[in-house]
Amino acid sequence: MSSIFTKIINGEIPSYKIYEDDKTIAFLDIHPETKGHVLVVPKKEVDKIYDLDDADYDALMHTVKKLSKHMEDKLGARILWKVVGTDVPHAHVHIEPLDETWFHGRTLDLTENEFEEIRKNLEYHS
Repeated sequence: MSSIFTKIINGEIPSYKIYEDDKTIAFLDIHPETKGHVLVVPKKEVDKIYDLDDADYDALMHTVKKLSKHMEDKLGARILWKVVGTDVPHAHVHIEPLDETWFHGRTLDLTENEFEEIRKNLEYHS
């Protein structure tokens, strides 16, 4: 069975996509911990990040680095990376702007308009 991320990659589930190339895709987390919380996902469905082959791992981390710099410029905030590996069985990296009001377990409740505004601001064009 395909992961929810594979369904997003295949266009079966809508997302607030900010970036895509031949090996990776990045979109807003629909349960964000901070405004601008992005997930970067390899298109190849592999459960654990350390089980990716070197080319897919390198592509994933290259996208994370590129988008982190882009987000820092757009949001004026320090960017955090998290690899959790327990919530969805498809390797991914969380990129989040630092928010001093963050606390463990917090999820923001954003409207579709807020998500779309954030998406437009963070959309990355090569």
